Amino acid sequence: MFRNNYDNDSVTFSPQGRIFQVEYAAEAVKQGSVVVGITSKTHVVLVAVKRNAEELSSYQKKLFPIDEHVGIAIAGLTSDARVLSNFMKQQSLGHRLTYGRSMPVRSLVEMIGSKAQTNTQHYGKRPYGVGLLVAGVDESGPHLFEFQPSGMTEEMVAFAIGARSQMARTYLEKNLDKFASCGREELIAHGLKALKESLVQDKELTVENTSVAVAGAKSKDGGAKAEPFKVYDGQEVNAWIESVADEKEAAAGGESGEGMDVDA
Repeated sequence: MFRNNYDNDSVTFSPQGRIFQVEYAAEAVKQGSVVVGITSKTHVVLVAVKRNAEELSSYQKKLFPIDEHVGIAIAGLTSDARVLSNFMKQQSLGHRLTYGRSMPVRSLVEMIGSKAQTNTQHYGKRPYGVGLLVAGVDESGPHLFEFQPSGMTEEMVAFAIGARSQMARTYLEKNLDKFASCGREELIAHGLKALKESLVQDKELTVENTSVAVAGAKSKDGGAKAEPFKVYDGQEVNAWIESVADEKEAAAGGESGEGMDVDA
């Protein structure tokens, strides 16, 4: 009723125990374009739909490398994402210079969680209006973490954030049992299919609006080498998009042919 009395800063609770500025930041994440992350036993994949503000503008980047073994996908305010990504790069570089090895993904995620949660404790600060999917590989294998503006972080097998992400999550839930055994190409295909579920009817995945990022872990038997985190844009993603489109057309053709009599 008197919301304006309780949303002027992030340290004032409403009578219902809510912090409205944290909820506003979470709403900013829901307004961002959708990003999807999936892990298997060997790889972690991020896929994202990029937006452009108008026809004459370029598409906004959604995937950013942090270190050679980890990167992020963003949904929400890009300016806030830039602050967090710079912080993560500094921490990763400092850890590498100090210890001579890459930083564990969980430790990095816990650091940005603590940094974001601090903004909900001190007067004059505000929550970061961005959600992240942090994907990377370390000695324990591939990992995918979700970061929320409240500072909460969780490890996920597969997840999606952003506008209309519930439809992508529904696809991920239906196919959850398949992901663990998927190879690199299969995992990317599942990510793109989940992304397509979240698109509005008149929109399609194209080389201009789609980004893919992949990182792979070193196999225990030494058969496969570790694959550094790499972002693919433009024509690099064309083959993946076409393969998903071909599968959809083949499935549609199979359904239309059911029940039809064909003369020999």
